[in-house]
Amino acid sequence: MSTTPLPGIGVKYDLTTRERQHLSVIAHRDGARTVNIYRSDDPDACAQSLRLNVAESAALIDALMPAHHSSNLLHTTDLGLVAERIELSAASHWNGRVLGETRMRTDTGASIVAVLRRAEAIPSPTPDFRLAGGDTLIVIGTREGIETAAEILGRE
Repeated sequence: MSTTPLPGIGVKYDLTTRERQHLSVIAHRDGARTVNIYRSDDPDACAQSLRLNVAESAALIDALMPAHHSSNLLHTTDLGLVAERIELSAASHWNGRVLGETRMRTDTGASIVAVLRRAEAIPSPTPDFRLAGGDTLIVIGTREGIETAAEILGRE
């Protein structure tokens, strides 16, 4: 599986099955999902596209992985919160700067709760943590806060 950030839209996940069938899922920032299945004779041509709202996406997840729920998991959408991955590009204004300079929590109400860097996870980064291009930031907050955070972090 490969992932591609789609600025302002969300993230695209591409998968090729053992039978060489190519499909993608676009995880939209509003929680909706678009599932695309591509033609086997032309991998760039979409044969079928299906847009799912948040409830339909959750139902599909339940059908694919019925045991994915755990009583220890925080179901953030029930509380009005969402968690999202935001990739920091190498051209970002924040590349090489410390986390505290972003004023993320102060200006958006969203919190950067972890940073994924190469094969390492850095939980609860402190304000003096230095950001780097290619980092994936795990951000939690309201939908509006996450969208504003993505705009701030996408600044070049």
